[in-house]
Amino acid sequence: MEHAYELRSTIRREVSIEVIPGHFATKNSHISHFVDMYKIKCQLKEAKAAARMFTDLLMGTPIESIISLDRMKMVGAYMAEFLSNGVSVSSRQNISVLSPEVTDGILILRDNVMQYVRGKRVLILTDSATTGKSVHSIADGVRYYGGYPVAIAAVFGGDFESDLPVVKLFGLKDIPTYCSYSPLECPLCKKGVKVDAVVNSYGYSKIE
Repeated sequence: MEHAYELRSTIRREVSIEVIPGHFATKNSHISHFVDMYKIKCQLKEAKAAARMFTDLLMGTPIESIISLDRMKMVGAYMAEFLSNGVSVSSRQNISVLSPEVTDGILILRDNVMQYVRGKRVLILTDSATTGKSVHSIADGVRYYGGYPVAIAAVFGGDFESDLPVVKLFGLKDIPTYCSYSPLECPLCKKGVKVDAVVNSYGYSKIE
């Protein structure tokens, strides 16, 4: 897309996201920027570097299971390896990495999967958490199934209130003009600015 630019982490240069300014529609909101994190999700070196950053940020957090949302499972697998083999409090743990069903924002665990959450200290890993609504719903689901959510980890995150520690690789300080609106209150729509693309965690589809 035109006007796209790359943001690289100042801590690990291998970790980068692509930012596209514009007018985008998600399932629940309209946003001023699309943050493309697919490189971190699907490329080995980038996923491994992101996992190392998360692991360093979570070093003092006990983790027994990782719930991976939005196709972040490769990052989650590397995190499990680093946490279990390092000097963290999760060392020597056989950490589980799950990509469970989520329907309308509600976590669903089948009977054979509950054992990896019930009684476990669970990290919620996602690509983006701007308002906190989705990840807090997942945390409520973890509690419902008898688990203990211990932290939220996001590649890109907003400044929302949470009763859980939140770690993020990029935030609003990196994209200070990022805005999110309800569809009915979107100022771009009110100005007649057309929507550039429909977006979700898979990517974007242009509207011609």
